[in-house]
Amino acid sequence: MLPVAVTAAAIAGCPLFGPSFSTNQRVDHMPVAANSGAIVRSIGLGDHVHADFGSGLWEGRPIGIPYTVVNRHTKRSKVRFDYAGESDRVRYPIPHGVKIEGGGDRHALLVDRSKCKLYELFALRRSGGGWRAGSGATWNLRHFKARRRGWTSADAAGLPMLPLLARPGKGPIRHALRVTVSESRRAYVYPARHFASDATDPSLPRMGERLRLKHSVDISHFPRQARRVATAMKTYGLIVADNGSDWFISGAPSRKWDNDQLHGLDVLSGRDFEVVDTGH
Repeated sequence: MLPVAVTAAAIAGCPLFGPSFSTNQRVDHMPVAANSGAIVRSIGLGDHVHADFGSGLWEGRPIGIPYTVVNRHTKRSKVRFDYAGESDRVRYPIPHGVKIEGGGDRHALLVDRSKCKLYELFALRRSGGGWRAGSGATWNLRHFKARRRGWTSADAAGLPMLPLLARPGKGPIRHALRVTVSESRRAYVYPARHFASDATDPSLPRMGERLRLKHSVDISHFPRQARRVATAMKTYGLIVADNGSDWFISGAPSRKWDNDQLHGLDVLSGRDFEVVDTGH
């Protein structure tokens, strides 16, 4: 059993699944996986960590994966899906001016504060007079229920995204952080439910793989915001959630981030990490 967080994260008065959710559980005292070295090498020993979030704009879009808080009065819209067979086909509360991630993924994360329900969409775009997306998933934020085996979500691993994003604040980050890798294996480990690769090499990470910043890495000299993120990587770790650039850590954009402080994470490389054996 993983040690749980004392107080789990919350957004708009809604818990992000509470302390029993596996990514809200500490991994700092869990054993190192037997194949940790091979997996870390496959991701890249010399590749450096990148905080894929911050303040300001990059190519005209906020830096990171934004989210939008809605309520019971927000208009619900029908969405047509490219992957309808693995999507939750309900009406989604998409407000005027909904925040959509820049780049090709175009994620839209919606928190209904009235019902504490999370709606997540991948590749959301206008289509005629309505909406179309690659895939969509919903969760009750008060109680985590995993996707069906083999089902994606708005993310390749079939995981919720919002509870895995770094957000600014004064207190500690009490959950694992979303990380991407360029190559993954045709396998997944709970709470992930979906893979996104045909590769069977056992040295490649599975979707849902949990990594941890080594205890021996000295982060005491890091700028405050970088130290806060690095502390979370030691305590709660990273979780592989999608294919993308190696060691890219996800977070929500905010004017409260200091990009210069976040660049303090750049000194970390694959050599500073290990894979955790969570028992799943």
